Amino acid sequence: MKFQFAVIAAIFGLISSGPTGAVIGFLVGMYIDYVNGPKDEPNPSDQKNRFQNHSNRYPPVDFKNSLLILIAAIMNADGSVLKSELELVKGMLVRTYGEDEARQLLLRLRDYLKESHNLAEVCRNLRMRMSYSPRLELVHVLFRISRADGEISHAEIQLIQQIATQLGISTPDYLSIRAMFVSSPDSDYQILEIPTSATEEETKKAYRKMVMRFHPDRLQGLDDSEKKAAEGKFLKVQQAYENIKKSKGWS
Repeated sequence: MKFQFAVIAAIFGLISSGPTGAVIGFLVGMYIDYVNGPKDEPNPSDQKNRFQNHSNRYPPVDFKNSLLILIAAIMNADGSVLKSELELVKGMLVRTYGEDEARQLLLRLRDYLKESHNLAEVCRNLRMRMSYSPRLELVHVLFRISRADGEISHAEIQLIQQIATQLGISTPDYLSIRAMFVSSPDSDYQILEIPTSATEEETKKAYRKMVMRFHPDRLQGLDDSEKKAAEGKFLKVQQAYENIKKSKGWS
């Protein structure tokens, strides 16, 4: 059985340092998953055409470059790069890689923001080298960046959906993550990954499954502010369940 280092590292980071530690642990673990993931022998012709629009100053199959390329694409999606987005990304990179390396990565990000990239190829590399759970969490990170200014544009949503598809994320999983950031009439059902026609028993089963993922019992030892932030996903799941019960008239 392959260990999914990103998830494990995120849990340890959450326990030791709260939400900030979880993000740092996730990114470090995601890098380990990437490095140890399966590798295909590239076809020479494919290698020649790879990233034809890229300057080739940095190796495109490197995890950090792939991450920066996706971040740059999301930041450019609505036609403007906002200070709030840059600050969020900067903080994430500094906490994960330290001041010196983060400074170099931000310079690289600045270059990527000015260039076009083959996102399909980037996603293909990530999909080959990373297990499913870290790829799913990567989509969550992209949503966080896109909402740094308080709202997510239609262009950003479309691009994240495209990236999620190319990363091999299932439609229910993608919709569940999106529903945590973008409200819609079906958001509660999407968060629980059930159809609007789900029975009471099916809804309870889906709720219990989500509770196992995000239950607050995993957050013992954190102070109140950290615990409140870390409970975000669980609270969304809980609220979605309560909303569905109320709308259906279930006890």
